[in-house]
Amino acid sequence: MASFAALMMASGAITFALPSKAAAQSSPILGQIIVKFRDPGAAAGVLRQHGLSEGPSIGSTEAQLIKVPSGKELQLIEALGRNPAVEYAEPDELVTANTDDEFFPRQYALQNTGQSFTNTAGTLAVAGGTADADVDAVEAWTVTTGGGTKVAVLDSGVATDNPDIAPKVVARANFSDAATNEDNYGHGTHVAGIVAATANNTIGVAGVCPGCTILAGKVLNDTGSGSTSAIANGINWAVNNGAKVINMSLGQRTSSRTLETAVNNAWNQGAVIVAAAGNTGSQSQIYPAAYPNVIAVAATDNTDAKASFSTYGARWVDVAAPGVNVYSTFPNHPFYLATENGRSQGYDVGNGTSMASPIVAAAAALAWSSHPGATQTTVRANVESTADKIAGTGTYWAYGRVNADKAVR
Repeated sequence: MASFAALMMASGAITFALPSKAAAQSSPILGQIIVKFRDPGAAAGVLRQHGLSEGPSIGSTEAQLIKVPSGKELQLIEALGRNPAVEYAEPDELVTANTDDEFFPRQYALQNTGQSFTNTAGTLAVAGGTADADVDAVEAWTVTTGGGTKVAVLDSGVATDNPDIAPKVVARANFSDAATNEDNYGHGTHVAGIVAATANNTIGVAGVCPGCTILAGKVLNDTGSGSTSAIANGINWAVNNGAKVINMSLGQRTSSRTLETAVNNAWNQGAVIVAAAGNTGSQSQIYPAAYPNVIAVAATDNTDAKASFSTYGARWVDVAAPGVNVYSTFPNHPFYLATENGRSQGYDVGNGTSMASPIVAAAAALAWSSHPGATQTTVRANVESTADKIAGTGTYWAYGRVNADKAVR
C-alpha cells in the first residue's frame, strides 16, 4: 500500500513529513469505503441495490467498512450519500507515520546537559544550547514515574526484542494489513521508547514516563501505511483495554467523520488523546491532530525554537515538545527505516512531530498518575496550562513547550 507521507532524511535522522499540499489532497484506499446508516436495519437492502454487501463495524463508530470494486470508490460514495437511509459515506483514507541508562546523556528532551554525540550519521549536537529546552522529566520523577498508567501507542507496533521497551507492553493487537504484530517498520518502537523505556536499568534510554505501561496497537503496516478504519478500530481497542492516554504519531490529509467519532467516543470515555501536528512546515491541518478533543503537538529543537519542519498554527496546534534528534529505542532486528535511512538497530535518533507527540503523551500520563481523581479534562488542562511560554507561543502554538514537572505538581 503506497504511503501519502514521505519519510525524509534531515540531519541524517528520520523525519515524518507530509507533502506541502497534503491538506488539499485526498488519498482514498482502493477497494473499500466507509458507510454509516441512519437505520442499520436498512443497510443490507441499500447496499444490495449497488451490488454490495454489509461489512464489519468500525470500532465504536457504528460505521461499516464496505468492500467495493476498485476504482468505483468515489462514484459509490456519491451514490450512497444521496440515499436518505445513509448518514454519510466517505473514503477510507491512507494514514502514515508523524538516569544511569547508557545513552541518557543524549536525551536532551529529558534533561538538557549540553553534550553532543556521534551516531551513524556523524556528530550531532543533540543537547545543550543556551535555552532550557527540555521538559523537566527528571524533576517530575521526584513526584511520580507513572504508576503503571496505560498509554496506547497506535503506530507500527512495538518490537518484541528490545529489552528496554518490550517488557513494558501489556497488550498487543494488529489492525493493519501486516501479517504479525511485530514492528518491522521501526516507528512504533521509537515512539513507545520515548513514552516508557525503562529507566535506571544500565542500558539504553529512559522514557519520559518510565513507570508507564504500553498498549501496542499496530495500525500501520510494515512500510508505515494504514487506514482511517484501522485507526478508528485501534482507538476503540485502546479505550476498551484501559488506556488513559492515546498517542497517535500519524496523520491523514483530510478529515473523516468516522475518525472524529472514534476520537470523541474515546474522549467521552475518559481518555486523553495526543497526536502529531505533522511536518509540512506550514499551517496545513492534519487529522486526527486538528480535532478539538485531541492535543495537537508541534516540534521544537534543542534551543527551544520551532523545528523548521514542524507544522504550526496557534488556531489549532496546542503545545510543542522536543522533536529534533530525539534518541530512543528501535528494533533489534532488521526493520524498514534502517534499510531506508541507515538507522541503527537498538537505539538511534529520529526527527519529527512523531517524536514530540509521545513526549506530551507521557507528560499527560505522569499528570494522571500524580492527581488522584483526575479526569481527561483536568489532565489536559494541567498539561496545557503549565507549558512554558517560549518564543512562538500564541503564534505557532497556543500554550507553549510542555513542562512535565509543572504538570505533575
